[in-house]
Amino acid sequence: MSSATNIKSISYLKSHAAQICEDMATTGKPFFITQNGEASMVIESVEQFQEKESLIAALKIIALGEKDRLQGKGFSVEASRAQLLAARQRRK
Repeated sequence: MSSATNIKSISYLKSHAAQICEDMATTGKPFFITQNGEASMVIESVEQFQEKESLIAALKIIALGEKDRLQGKGFSVEASRAQLLAARQRRK
């Protein structure tokens, strides 16, 4: 957990939701919510969530590309350049 000050109980969340939103907007740090002394959930801003989702999507694409590369699929640099050159020449 990134910051001990951002660990709050679920009862605190219930009574201070607006304050938590303001604090997240100010600091940009997520809040960790506990229930019965155990970590229960993480609250983060929409921007943080979207950024994380975009990063996960990019990493999946990279992993799929690496998997294909290891399986011998795809093109060499030379073949890719030749394809690009041929496509450019067809456009002219």
